Amino acid sequence: MRESGAATTTSTRSRPQLMSVFDALGSEYEEVVFFHDPPSGLRAIVAIHSTRLGPALGGARFYPYASEDEALTDVLRLARGMTYKAAAAGLDLGGGKAVIVGDPKRIKTEELVRAYGRFIDTLGGRYITAEDVGTSREDMDLIRRETRYVTGVSPELGGARAIPRRSRPTACTWRCRRLPRRPGRSTR
Repeated sequence: MRESGAATTTSTRSRPQLMSVFDALGSEYEEVVFFHDPPSGLRAIVAIHSTRLGPALGGARFYPYASEDEALTDVLRLARGMTYKAAAAGLDLGGGKAVIVGDPKRIKTEELVRAYGRFIDTLGGRYITAEDVGTSREDMDLIRRETRYVTGVSPELGGARAIPRRSRPTACTWRCRRLPRRPGRSTR
């Protein structure tokens, strides 16, 4: 790598590393976007696995990954899982996921969370972000200041009233309740 003023260029020696990223994606993922905002310290990846049924929905995981490779592996795995969850629940949504690289206890700031919101806005609605590990409803409210492509915001911003976690049914529970009974099979 050589530095030229404020810009950094990479020699051809690092190209095999880029090929490994493309090999990891194969033809399974529609889009994978990396975002870096130096002023806030944001380093994030969004993976859109499928938008066949609708925009990709997935949470924003804020986690202290050991490496960017580990973050990429996780976001790809989680995005694929969200596609299957949405389809199993009968939702008109596709699957995606975001990861924010870093320890939320150390680096999370309003500036960083809002930069993430601006990043999500650049995707034009192909991905809708939500709460996940390391993020909260308060974070979703900050993201909402920058984009409309967020869910899980406070009721004051158009979100739903919170349901206590212990009584909150999962999407799979709702779907399973709607399945017809099969003769000779117990539903319990």
